Amino acid sequence: MEGLIMTAQLILAITIMVGLHELGHMLPAKWFGMRVEKFSIGFPPKLFGFKKGETEYMVGALPLGGFVKISGMVDESLDTANLSSTPQPWEYRAKPAYQRLIVMLGGITVNVLTGIVVFVGLAYFLGETYLPVSEVNKHGIHVSKLAEEMGLKEGDKLIAINGKPLERYEDARNPSFFLEQGSYYTILRDGKEMMIPIPANLMDKLGDKQNMSFIEPLYPFVIAEVQPDMPAGKAGLLPGDKIIAANGTPVAYFQHLKTFLENNKGTDVTLTIERQGEQITKQVKITPEGTLGFRPEFLLQTAVRQYSLGESVVRGTVNAFDVVFVQLKAFGKMFRGEMSVTKSLSGPIGIAKVFGGTWDWVRFWSLVGLLSMVLAFMNLLPIPALDGGHAVFLTYEIVSGRAPSQAFLEGAQKVGMILLLGLMVFAFGNDIYKLIFN
Repeated sequence: MEGLIMTAQLILAITIMVGLHELGHMLPAKWFGMRVEKFSIGFPPKLFGFKKGETEYMVGALPLGGFVKISGMVDESLDTANLSSTPQPWEYRAKPAYQRLIVMLGGITVNVLTGIVVFVGLAYFLGETYLPVSEVNKHGIHVSKLAEEMGLKEGDKLIAINGKPLERYEDARNPSFFLEQGSYYTILRDGKEMMIPIPANLMDKLGDKQNMSFIEPLYPFVIAEVQPDMPAGKAGLLPGDKIIAANGTPVAYFQHLKTFLENNKGTDVTLTIERQGEQITKQVKITPEGTLGFRPEFLLQTAVRQYSLGESVVRGTVNAFDVVFVQLKAFGKMFRGEMSVTKSLSGPIGIAKVFGGTWDWVRFWSLVGLLSMVLAFMNLLPIPALDGGHAVFLTYEIVSGRAPSQAFLEGAQKVGMILLLGLMVFAFGNDIYKLIFN
């Protein structure tokens, strides 16, 4: 079922993003009097469709993209049979270069606007829920082995990133921060401030499952719900109980309890419980999986900031373009060899996993906004067959007054298609490799 939900979310997201992208091409094309032969969400074979006026609207069986076929244009269909004849007034090639450029950039423009609208909507309707660093610093941070290797220690308190005071804990794990050159944390340890450098290849290492936690707040907790047929329920633990020690070892934080349970699977242990101001002990047998059978309630208090409409427009726009800046920084890291392409690149399978196996509309729309900006960025790359490649040739034509030859455009389109197909195969193969070996 989880796989079906992941797939459904991915298909719906692609349908929204691709449909709007192709609409961004079609509407200006029709506005300028170009004949649009087909508008497709998904690639052939055709599942269903209808024709209205001169345009056939269809849905393809392969939901990994889409296209708009405009008469007289060298596109991914590579249908060039009629391009040797005299251009007709309704054809793409007969229109001024600036009109063709607007058509080419229409999809990217709509994707950018979609990303901005989504992020503005999220800011306006939901506000921003975050964990204040002041709340985290009451207890400090829990560190993984990777964080320890960097120089961080259990209980460190976060003060600043790159010299900028830290207010929201979430900013301490912002990929944009990790992708900057010479990044560092300022932390407080035993009353002394220290600088902890961030390795240039940290993003690469965070791609490994064992490093995904990296750092997180130390979570004080109480028991919120107990499963009656599990060890916690059989031992008489109750909602509101606070586990403070196990076999005499302090476990005031959830991470410490998890470590203890993991190291004592299947054994009988003595838990010290704080209940209504009194301490009691309970004998309990840990399951072979290292669990007790209760749901914790974490005691750190989050904060919510609400935005006015004007503030939401600013905040949403900033959030949308932050996605692009992160992509640019990531490309820079990859070109410098500080990030692995295989660990950084995800195809449809990897993206579906990000959506998750439960349907969460906030997460769904957040990812649609993010992926819409990524789609715009990728399409703007100056690669033949992408919108950015067409835009480069059209800009050359506008500046020089000379259009590239039809043969050149056909050849460039073929090269671009080979590159994109190769990238698609690589992305699928990389996803499968990660599923098997990660």
